[in-house]
Amino acid sequence: MAGHIHVHPHEHGGHTRFRLTLSLVLTFAFVILEALAGYFANSLALLTDAVHNITDVAALALTWYAFRLAEQPAHAGKTFGYHRAGILAALINSTSLALIAAGIFYEAYQRFLAPSPVAADILMAVGAAAFGVNLTTAWLVSHGAHHDLNLRSAFLHLLGDVFSTLGAVLAGVGIWLTGLNWLDPLASALIGLLILWNAWLILRETVGILLESTPRDIDMSAMVRDLMRVEGVRSIHDLHVWSISQSLRILSAHVVIDDMLISQAAPIQREIGRLIAQEYGIGHATLQIECEGCNPDALYCDITHGNRHHHSSDHCSAHS
Repeated sequence: MAGHIHVHPHEHGGHTRFRLTLSLVLTFAFVILEALAGYFANSLALLTDAVHNITDVAALALTWYAFRLAEQPAHAGKTFGYHRAGILAALINSTSLALIAAGIFYEAYQRFLAPSPVAADILMAVGAAAFGVNLTTAWLVSHGAHHDLNLRSAFLHLLGDVFSTLGAVLAGVGIWLTGLNWLDPLASALIGLLILWNAWLILRETVGILLESTPRDIDMSAMVRDLMRVEGVRSIHDLHVWSISQSLRILSAHVVIDDMLISQAAPIQREIGRLIAQEYGIGHATLQIECEGCNPDALYCDITHGNRHHHSSDHCSAHS
């Protein structure tokens, strides 16, 4: 008997799209102001942040589109729907962050070799204004970012801007007090390191999801022990846990129980579904119920030898 358990994930709805749209408009408007100020102040830190904000506009637009696409229903051609659209958007965003960091390092190195005068007053004033705008947009996008990798990639883009503009302000203060113009490229280099670190965190998680790795916060050994404590479960094999998106996790497993009627096995399925949803955040599970005598030794099956490893459910599954 194959059982299917599905719990719908939390819907962000139109509120998230509205916050993304507002963040996009605010960021785009400020890019123009910051780029002009950076040009007239001859500040690499401000120009760097303006360029980064341009990519934020693109990142927010991509995040908005991927979020909208992920809400489309599943169909025959996309049986899991479009949930991976957000993962692809996060992958693109993280890659763009890494490229931005590389460009910042190059420009900062050039400025270190040949420091140029910086208008510290403009740098401080515009940097302070940018800090306020970036903090506001980051707050708008932060809602739901913990459970959605697409939103989190956009949030980290914006959070990087918060620290970027803070660095620009501090560089302006330092130049105003000391006259050391190399503080401007130093701030840019530190900003680049922060951006690169955020890019790595997102890239690592997106690649893990695309490779269908087990989510990092799930202890498979502990899960097996919990499943074995469910009354009626004799053993577990062919266990798989992976993610379609950060918040949508999937489990499939063969569950060995005593030989019994399907109606008697149903409560075991329900208890397993409740356990994995409550303790591991898995809302979508497919369970194949089998009787004792048909379970192999392997807890995790080797799908490359699927034909050898296949078990007929005609004589092993619970029956009515």
